[in-house]
Amino acid sequence: MERKLTRFEISRVISARAFQLALGAQPFIKTDVTKSEKIAEIEFSLGVIPFKVELKPPFKIEKKS
Repeated sequence: MERKLTRFEISRVISARAFQLALGAQPFIKTDVTKSEKIAEIEFSLGVIPFKVELKPPFKIEKKS
């Protein structure tokens, strides 16, 4: 089962993609929209952004006796 991204992770993925688009990267979709932020949001909603969010498991804190 794949976990859902948090709103912070979603924001980070969209903003990273919007930055790429603003620097001249080609969109993964065909659209008439010109703002990089909106294109990134559409790409995210369609699931075509090739970013993967990986989390490291939390550290175990062992109690000292």
